[in-house]
Amino acid sequence: MLELGLKTLLAYLLGSLIGSLVLGRLRGVDIREQGSGNAGSTNALRTQGGKFALGVIVIDASKALLAVGLLPYLVLPLVGRDTEVDVEWIAVACAAAVVVGHVYPVWYEFRGGKGAATLLGAVAVLAPVALVPILAVWLACVLATGYVGLGTMLGITAFPVYVAVARPADTPMLLLGIAMAAFVAYTHRANIERMVAGNENRAQRLWLLRPR
Repeated sequence: MLELGLKTLLAYLLGSLIGSLVLGRLRGVDIREQGSGNAGSTNALRTQGGKFALGVIVIDASKALLAVGLLPYLVLPLVGRDTEVDVEWIAVACAAAVVVGHVYPVWYEFRGGKGAATLLGAVAVLAPVALVPILAVWLACVLATGYVGLGTMLGITAFPVYVAVARPADTPMLLLGIAMAAFVAYTHRANIERMVAGNENRAQRLWLLRPR
């Protein structure tokens, strides 16, 4: 259990490195003081532009690739490998931890992003085929409604649905999918409130099926 706990902690600390805040420091801005106040890629795009937002996505997805694709398989000094814990459980724990670290980063007063890009990086390692339904649902929702946040929540929900259908015996992955779908919905609670109130911003360029 020592290996599981230590690697989960390391994944959380890695997740706490926020792309928008790292790049923002180089630019002399803190996007948590602009736009929606969120440190995620959507607010980065709205306040700093496309190149900045792309850099944010690359950093936030890459840290998940490291936390899930590399960390679970490392043999840590003085710790070694715990044969009683399957490596898949370690990978799933690291995936959850890196997302939580992104949302509640210890390095940035526990004020981070909403976790979607980081989670996609984790899924790209754990179940790359699942990216297809996730992105398809996201795109369909945004084209139909213009709501990026709604598309994100529904897209992430497609992950556990995919696992339940395609890999029903994969308990670690299914539990991760359910937990992350609930967690991402929680991080988007302000978006839900704005959508209910009718004042949520829409992605006008992507909202192709708007009423004419």
